[in-house]
Amino acid sequence: MTEPIKHDASAEFDLEIDTRGLTCPLPILRAKKALATLESGAVLKVVSTDRASMRDFEAFAKQTGNALLSQSVDGAEFTHFLRRR
Repeated sequence: MTEPIKHDASAEFDLEIDTRGLTCPLPILRAKKALATLESGAVLKVVSTDRASMRDFEAFAKQTGNALLSQSVDGAEFTHFLRRR
């Protein structure tokens, strides 16, 4: 697993989605749908329990041009912050 990008837990975001209990590809699909509702520059927070989400969101950001601002791990939860392109 890659080293998480450090993040301030109090960081601001525009929308949060909870994908706990869902496995690939559902967290990515839900994030893609949520990002489509946001204005350019808005920040999406995604909370997941899918261990593979760390690398999945890295690949998703590279493929879509959305910025992966940070990722963090807290026990069995993985949190991702993305900025809409």
